[in-house]
Amino acid sequence: MDLKLSTVLCLILLFSTILNPALSELCNPTDKKVLLQIKKAFNNPYVLSSWNPKTDCCHWYSVTCDDTTNRVNSLTLFSGGLSGQIPPEVGDLPYLELLQFHKQPNLTGPIQPSIAKLKSLKLLRLSWTNISGSVPDFLSQLKNLTFLELSYNSLTGSIPSSLSQLPNLGTLHLDRNKLTGPIPKSFGEFHASAPGLYLSHNQLSGKIPTSLAKLDFSTIDFSRNKLEGDASMLFGLNKTTTTVDLSRNLLEFDLSKVKFPKSLASLDLNHNKITGSIPVGLTQADLQYLNVSYNRLCGKIPVGGKLQRFDSSTYFHNRCLCGAPLPSCKVIPPAMED
Repeated sequence: MDLKLSTVLCLILLFSTILNPALSELCNPTDKKVLLQIKKAFNNPYVLSSWNPKTDCCHWYSVTCDDTTNRVNSLTLFSGGLSGQIPPEVGDLPYLELLQFHKQPNLTGPIQPSIAKLKSLKLLRLSWTNISGSVPDFLSQLKNLTFLELSYNSLTGSIPSSLSQLPNLGTLHLDRNKLTGPIPKSFGEFHASAPGLYLSHNQLSGKIPTSLAKLDFSTIDFSRNKLEGDASMLFGLNKTTTTVDLSRNLLEFDLSKVKFPKSLASLDLNHNKITGSIPVGLTQADLQYLNVSYNRLCGKIPVGGKLQRFDSSTYFHNRCLCGAPLPSCKVIPPAMED
């Protein structure tokens, strides 16, 4: 009798689950309510049509839930379909670890202040949008961030020095905006290992802080800004830097005095005011890409390493560089003896 009763109870539970999916729903009801508020704030766009209140939000488009807690931990909205500002309700998903709005050209307004509440956030990507305003100081409160990308937007103002307080940051993308002012001195004081630093295609000015000499950056891209003066502090024999792009700035220093790391795979210095000659030490680097064109370099290109594998466009439009792959250096005959 007990066996029959338990079987009947199991069948009742099974059929009630089928008839009422809410009983088997994994999605946290608070998270679901917040997601529906976000959908409403975006005026119920077609791209979020799967966000149906009658279905499990852990199965909705662009939403991921934690396997154990079933709390929403990822919201990734790519490739159009949204318009307006990022809703403040985004900050009411306390277990979010990934938040991405990417290639949303109709996304406008400032970076939503409520994002500061997302203390579990590890990755924040707001890129290829029309977001404007400044890079907010509150981002430094997101201590678990390992990846921050705010590229291809319309952000203005200066870079907040407080970003160096992010203890776990591995990559920082602020490229392709309208940022002005200097690179913060605090960027030489990142608490963890130095992040990949992408600041290109802005209007940054002034000198590169000497404090950056203290850190070993894997990647540095400061190209297409208005930076002046010395950049030699970014290099060093004992560093493990692989990629440096300083092209199209106003940099002016003696290249012959620079000590390059052997790890360097890509170096772009084109369109600056760099003087001196190409140091022999550069033959020790495992270069896959090199461009020193449109500078004020002089002297013979050292023979060895990868330097002769590049064509003349790597070296042309300098003051008096010579030697392969450029034309041979002119031999000045000894003075005639009396």
